[in-house]
Amino acid sequence: MKKIISYNVNGIRAAIKKGLINWIQEGDYDIVCLQETKAQEEQVDLSELEALGYHTVWHSAVKKGYSGVATISKKKASKVVAGCGIEKYDQEGRVLRTDFGALTILNIYFPSGTTGDIRQKVKYEFLDDIYDWIHELKKTRKKIIVLGDYNIAHEEIDIHNPKSKNSGFLPDERAWMTKWFDSGFTDSYRALNPEKVEYSWWSYRAGARTNNKGWRIDYQSVTDNLTKKLVSARHINEAMHSDHCPVLLEIDL
Repeated sequence: MKKIISYNVNGIRAAIKKGLINWIQEGDYDIVCLQETKAQEEQVDLSELEALGYHTVWHSAVKKGYSGVATISKKKASKVVAGCGIEKYDQEGRVLRTDFGALTILNIYFPSGTTGDIRQKVKYEFLDDIYDWIHELKKTRKKIIVLGDYNIAHEEIDIHNPKSKNSGFLPDERAWMTKWFDSGFTDSYRALNPEKVEYSWWSYRAGARTNNKGWRIDYQSVTDNLTKKLVSARHINEAMHSDHCPVLLEIDL
């Protein structure tokens, strides 16, 4: 059984100062996919993890201190592809593919649209482009896990205030999620916890986390052929290295 983590750390260097490395070590996770690393590889000391036998691959943004993804794994990936071949997204360090034999993991940091109309437009373009790119990949890679910060709460159960009209819960974003989960991918958490209310992100404002006024915007989607392999999925709310919490998937591969 594999234990796979998706975690937006909102700055890996800050998260390490809050105990991220010890947390990974204690959890004994097989694969840890981090989003929003906000760092270049040479700026981060992961020697403690390397000493334990972990391997790390990176895809950082060109702009320093911005975006970026990294995948940490016990087993070395058989193939690594940084980026999706679309320059405007690859410049921002948003997509990192790692293959482990027949399994492909796509670690993705979807754009946020919260800063205004321009970034919301980028977000919609990304959703269309990444949908097409993944489905093209799926023709040759049959077993895929697409995990990361999607920056969208799908259903009313996934947000503390379903009356929200903010980016991340807009009708077109939610419709894209429905299309996504109708296209051969399963929301692993919701498949195993159909009525459970858990969130993966909380605003830093107004004690949102203390009062559990959150959003579920981090997902581990699996190709439908992996759904029978799902064992458990949960949000590790007690991990406090970020404004997000880690999403754990246990899968019998």
